[in-house]
Amino acid sequence: MKILVIEDEPKIAGAIARGLRQEKFIAEVYDNGESGLAAALGDEYDVMIIDRMLPGIEGVEITRQIRTAGIHTPILILTAKSQIRDRVEGLDAGADDYLVKPFSFEELLARIRALLRRPQDATDNTLRAGNLVLDTVSYDVRRGKKRIKLTTTEFSLLEYLMRNAGRVLSKDKIIGHVWDFDADILPNTVEAYIGSLRRKVDKPFKGKPLIQTMRGFGYKVED
Repeated sequence: MKILVIEDEPKIAGAIARGLRQEKFIAEVYDNGESGLAAALGDEYDVMIIDRMLPGIEGVEITRQIRTAGIHTPILILTAKSQIRDRVEGLDAGADDYLVKPFSFEELLARIRALLRRPQDATDNTLRAGNLVLDTVSYDVRRGKKRIKLTTTEFSLLEYLMRNAGRVLSKDKIIGHVWDFDADILPNTVEAYIGSLRRKVDKPFKGKPLIQTMRGFGYKVED
């Protein structure tokens, strides 16, 4: 999963990015309002974490412009301001959640997971496609009763496919969500990882394969 972080305090931004990467998220960090807004409007993310007080364009205005552009990605605002009116202003601008500094990374992570659950209307931390179940907290993957061992990249790829079950995802979209933006990844790398996933998720099991190729378009997980 790919998360945008717009935070101008280097220590906070660095700590968030390190924590997210340890949890197998991709974190893109920007330290000012202009570059952060450009990234938010120009790329796709699964969650956006935006500091309220930023140089250039402040966080509430960034949130407002993101929503005006018709982008519905969950937004979490970070702030040193704890007054109710400040929280209300951010939420009215289109933010989904609000976290007051200082905060623990554990709480931030819990809020991110809650935001990620909302689009699927899920009640737990699992994603399902047929009898394939992926747990986003324990990183456990099972098909039926059999546990499937995946590498970190394979897990991230499968999670992205399952969160978008039924949607065709191009190789470029997959590269942008599964690998860091500065990674030198080629389209045939995606093909290799899809092949590896199929050998673990589909081939040992009977029935129609869950991972499907849409030639000329990309890949999808279909129940």
